[in-house]
Amino acid sequence: MTPDRRDVVLVIFDGVQSLDLTGPLEVFAGAEEHRRYHGLAAPPYVTTIAASSTRPLRSSSGLVLTPDTAIDDVAGPVDTLVVAGGDGARGALDDDRLLRGVARLAAGARRVTSVCSGAFVLAEAGLLDGRRATTHWSRCDELAARYPKVRVESDPIFTRDGNVYTSAGVTAGMDLALALVADDLGRQAALNVARHLVLFLQRPGTQSQFSVQLAGQLADRDEIRTLQQWIADHPDGECTVEALAARVAMSPRHLARVFAESVGVTPARYVEQVRLEAARRRLEESSQSVEQVANSCGFGTSETMRRVFVRHLDVAPAAYRSRFRSAAA
Repeated sequence: MTPDRRDVVLVIFDGVQSLDLTGPLEVFAGAEEHRRYHGLAAPPYVTTIAASSTRPLRSSSGLVLTPDTAIDDVAGPVDTLVVAGGDGARGALDDDRLLRGVARLAAGARRVTSVCSGAFVLAEAGLLDGRRATTHWSRCDELAARYPKVRVESDPIFTRDGNVYTSAGVTAGMDLALALVADDLGRQAALNVARHLVLFLQRPGTQSQFSVQLAGQLADRDEIRTLQQWIADHPDGECTVEALAARVAMSPRHLARVFAESVGVTPARYVEQVRLEAARRRLEESSQSVEQVANSCGFGTSETMRRVFVRHLDVAPAAYRSRFRSAAA
């Protein structure tokens, strides 16, 4: 890193998830285009793709990627270090040259980041000890078990602990990159980049990486999927088992059995999860009072909603809103 440029080094390996690389890369490229077009005085972004060597690498999807340079040849210091993830991260943990290079560059970097299972590389290099971190939700337990000194959080889109950032899976790397651009060039610049890439700006790091409605699409019966969509559209509707059963012409007992078999939770638990997710979004995005959110999301009273928040998130709704907005700011 020099005063007249922001060097962004993106680290890859065999079996890398291609979008873990290209997503952040496109965000930084878009930010540089925005900087030039608007004549901003900020230092330009200069991106470099590095690996153990310059030989071509194959991503997990089969895309062949050729690094710009070997990591040993990156002189540093760098502004932002980005370690991509993917199935190949397991093999990268045995690549001593890559790990040494990541540790060396991280020592002088202004920001150290990872996407998805790239967190394993940072952890193996000793860069996450004593820090909060996240990764793809499916590998959080593995990260915690393998590196007990890391405080793993399975819910956020991305985390920040000091100058170290870790993000959840795949597209979350773009959310993180947009947040970094907002820090560097301002929110309007990040918004313009997001619009160019046809993205929402950006999911704040505290937003959950697990969506109840996304998981609900896995149900294998049409009537259950239809019911799930209705619940999502009407969290404040009549969602007792009896009322839901009447919507799909089933007996309450039959619906309860079929729903649990298809979705993995009871109808009541699913309704509670949908209402919780809807309430989180409204607390994050709207100016509605806690009482209004509770009513509009089907909880009935703010006290009922508070109990659900404390049980699932260990925080009351008002404190959740305050914490979320502070983190987003």
